[in-house]
Amino acid sequence: MSKISQDLLLQRAESEFLKGDYRNALRSYGLILKDYPLLDEAKIGVYLSDLGIESEEEAQALFDYYQLIKNEKENAVDIIDGLIDSLDSSKHKLQELLLDPLQEEVEYGEGIRYSDFLKLIEDRGSFKQAFEDIMFSTKVVITDKDEFIDFVTQLANEGFDEMALGYLDATTSLFGDDQDVLALYNVVRGVKK
Repeated sequence: MSKISQDLLLQRAESEFLKGDYRNALRSYGLILKDYPLLDEAKIGVYLSDLGIESEEEAQALFDYYQLIKNEKENAVDIIDGLIDSLDSSKHKLQELLLDPLQEEVEYGEGIRYSDFLKLIEDRGSFKQAFEDIMFSTKVVITDKDEFIDFVTQLANEGFDEMALGYLDATTSLFGDDQDVLALYNVVRGVKK
């Protein structure tokens, strides 16, 4: 494969990626890696195409960021790898937080159900007091979208804006384009003003 065909393959793979055709982009980047296993652009393309199949917005954002930094920073590939690892870690932690609603048994060490947390709020007299009492020692186990919306709204209303934004950012791929969840960004921003 000559240099020109490598460049043409990269252009084709990038074009497929930008069109949102992640499966074909993944295939194209994979073919490039077969002949050029150390080519950073193809490695990143494979990672981001795979991510794009799951979460288009995250993949496109990371791709755009990579395009900005690839010529300026020697460690651009490492930066993108770190961001992808961080996303995977955040998703895993959030999936632990948002347990399967059918799972009835939650061990005490894992946290308290949101319904129990609501009782704690009643006992303490305020969301802020109850949350501050448990925030470093216990997880609040949220099992559905309505609980999540209520929890994030409460966080924002009680001055935990950054934490509320953190939960929202981490759930982007779990809830997709759910308008109720996306509307929480406006709630948090409205409270910050």
